[in-house]
Amino acid sequence: MKKILLLIAITNCITAYTQQWHSATILHQLHKAQVHASVLYIAAHPDDENTRLLAYLANERKYRTGYLSLTRGDGGQNLIGNEQGVELGLIRTQELLAARKIDGAEQFFSTAYDFGYSKTSAETFTIWNKQKVLADAVWVIRNFKPDIIITRFPEDARAGHGHHSASGIIAREAYYAAADPTQFTEQLTKGVTTWQAKRIIWNTFNFGSNNTITTNQLKIDVGGYNTLLGKSYGEIAAESRSQHKSQGFGVPSQRGTQWEYFVPIAGDTMVTDIMDGVNTQIHKYATDTITLKKLNWIHTYLAQLIKLYNPNTPETILPNLIQWYTYVQATQGISNHNYYTQAIQNIILNTIGLYTEATTTNAYATQGDSIKINVAINARLTNDVQLKNIYYKTFRFDTGTVLSRNKNFITSKTILLSPTEKLTQPYWLTQAKTQGNFTVDDPAQILLPDGNYEQVQIAVDIMGTLFIIPKQLQYKHTDPVRGELYQPLYIVPPIDVQLIPNVVLHTKQITNPYTIQLTPKTNTHKLTFNCFASPKICGDTVYNVCNITDSLIKNKPITIPIPKLTYNTKPCSNTLYYCVSSGNILNTASNHIRVINYDHIPTIMYLQKATVTLVNDNIVTTTKKVGYIQGAGDKVPEALLQLGYSVDVLTAKDVVYNNIKKYDAIITGIRAYNTNDWLNDVYTELEQYVTKGGNLIIQYNTSNQIGNIQAKITPYNFTISRNRITNENAQVTYINPKEAVLQFPNIITKKDFDGWVQERSIYEATALDPQYRTILSMQDVGENATDGSLIIAKHNKGNYVYCSLALFRQLPAGVAGAYKLLANMVSLKNN
Repeated sequence: MKKILLLIAITNCITAYTQQWHSATILHQLHKAQVHASVLYIAAHPDDENTRLLAYLANERKYRTGYLSLTRGDGGQNLIGNEQGVELGLIRTQELLAARKIDGAEQFFSTAYDFGYSKTSAETFTIWNKQKVLADAVWVIRNFKPDIIITRFPEDARAGHGHHSASGIIAREAYYAAADPTQFTEQLTKGVTTWQAKRIIWNTFNFGSNNTITTNQLKIDVGGYNTLLGKSYGEIAAESRSQHKSQGFGVPSQRGTQWEYFVPIAGDTMVTDIMDGVNTQIHKYATDTITLKKLNWIHTYLAQLIKLYNPNTPETILPNLIQWYTYVQATQGISNHNYYTQAIQNIILNTIGLYTEATTTNAYATQGDSIKINVAINARLTNDVQLKNIYYKTFRFDTGTVLSRNKNFITSKTILLSPTEKLTQPYWLTQAKTQGNFTVDDPAQILLPDGNYEQVQIAVDIMGTLFIIPKQLQYKHTDPVRGELYQPLYIVPPIDVQLIPNVVLHTKQITNPYTIQLTPKTNTHKLTFNCFASPKICGDTVYNVCNITDSLIKNKPITIPIPKLTYNTKPCSNTLYYCVSSGNILNTASNHIRVINYDHIPTIMYLQKATVTLVNDNIVTTTKKVGYIQGAGDKVPEALLQLGYSVDVLTAKDVVYNNIKKYDAIITGIRAYNTNDWLNDVYTELEQYVTKGGNLIIQYNTSNQIGNIQAKITPYNFTISRNRITNENAQVTYINPKEAVLQFPNIITKKDFDGWVQERSIYEATALDPQYRTILSMQDVGENATDGSLIIAKHNKGNYVYCSLALFRQLPAGVAGAYKLLANMVSLKNN
């Protein structure tokens, strides 16, 4: 009787089928299948992980290796663009997944939100829901079943960041809680059992001046060379870490001996190795003599199979692989059984060179619209494959086609999507988050590092055994420069609703207009739309703001001006959102389709609420023209436009005195001196500009691995420190309240520092030349006050300003006080 074995894909599986392993990789995976041990590494952020150690554990030791990053890095800096918050988290998620594809580890996240730099774990746990983050970590441990747990950071100040030390605390507490049947008992009803790791240890480090390594710590050499992969683990690690491009973490390769050091935290004693006392052989799962006999057979058979393997003709061991797979499938008691059988399936598919893909020719599909799916399959090394069926959602296409060796089988089917089809959205963004945590109700999703993308199931019969191959449905296209490209297919709503701009200043002097833009994402007929806004905005009543009858054309936007609102002298800030209703398309829609494009990661598309922040405050400006030198990326130019300035973006060739003398102020973007080497070449031009009355405003720069500043900034020295004020509500004191920057043209009051987000300042100035005047003093709890967040030096007729206040975060958030302070800095020329 024909054997039929159904296998559902295990998401986040390190041996996930990729196209195409070469012969050495297949042999490497066969060797990995002989090892039954696992390690879970825990830290706080993307890029915190020790990629060299992960590469060594996954490829030299051949352990199943995972990295649990408690956050997605949402609160970090962005070297490559102006995305902040959840958008930066989306970018860093993809960078981390790219890193794991290189070093061979798996990736997990908790629901903790990276709210920005935190100085202590105590502060971190006032924002994170500690019990929720702990539950997430326990859930990952109980599912992953690591033999040992490794934490990157200690639990004290040596960690250097409150999130870091908090991750050490979570790791230790999760180690105990995962084994405790009285903790998180609801998890035990969802298919997991308690799990006791052998030990938890700390991977110590030497980060510059922060050296936690001592000679009496256990050490292992992770600098070896893998002949099957053709790289040392230092080379693999460098390639992996260099995927964190948004953080500027490109690093050189390392070769030769490289030591890693470890300190025990809890569990069994280790003497000679981090895995002391851990049985790494399949026999460890035996609970009786019958099972032991079966496991012995699997162990012996695999060893014989490896001896039979010929890298020139890998397909010749196909019958042996099928027998091995069938026997493993029928053997109960193997921990992480699904993971192991998935690994074998991937070896089988790659051994016969089976190519499969499911694609569309559109980047997105619309609710209620049709979608054409193209499926291609090629059994390149065998005639022993029969395509049984293809299914997607409720559609199933049956075929009994026997595939001829190295012949393409291509089929296409057009499918109608439901008008209520679930929209594609990263699962952690489907519900409103709290300040410190994403809201995720389904625990199964916690195990997914990425979103829930569309999948097509392809069923094939290989030598009498049925395999189900899940294929992500992808948009396939060819770029004339980059070649053939794939990205996930996204299900989107029929109408893209966008409010332009996102922040609007509505004051007595400035009454910026804004519009609602509707972009149909499907072919429509002549339809009637009603646009509704929030019922109250700064005292004005706004109900139906548009009533449209129009023939809408797919992907052709229509723009509707919003009626001007009456200025209200009482300051306020409201978030305004719109719903568009039409019975012919949908009941209500308020989503904007946000697309993030970078060459090093797949295109990211997610849905955000169509909102505009309306700032109603009496903000005054006195100047008109601003030159802006872009840095690492921010949205300050948009804020300047909102203030009514004309803004020119300046490049190296533009910074000539006769060209720049027309500007009331020149502003450098965040980290401009880190990212633009040419600023050193235009120092003389900028100095002449200031000397003759110009106003040069320098936003924060850093002195770290992102790029040390080579350019001279001003004639008066100061040091860029690591000082920052992380409490966005920290009290602010005026050192001299009569300073012009606090008085003209807007009087800056203490209320202007209300409502700030994430932080007050970052990379403040210290060791100041006497020419600098300090303006503000502020401090985090338990620390001394600092005064380097805003400094000004008069230079002949002009001014140098260094501003480390986090205006780049406050302006997009619609903080009125940040707009006032920016207007005052730009107006210094008139004082």
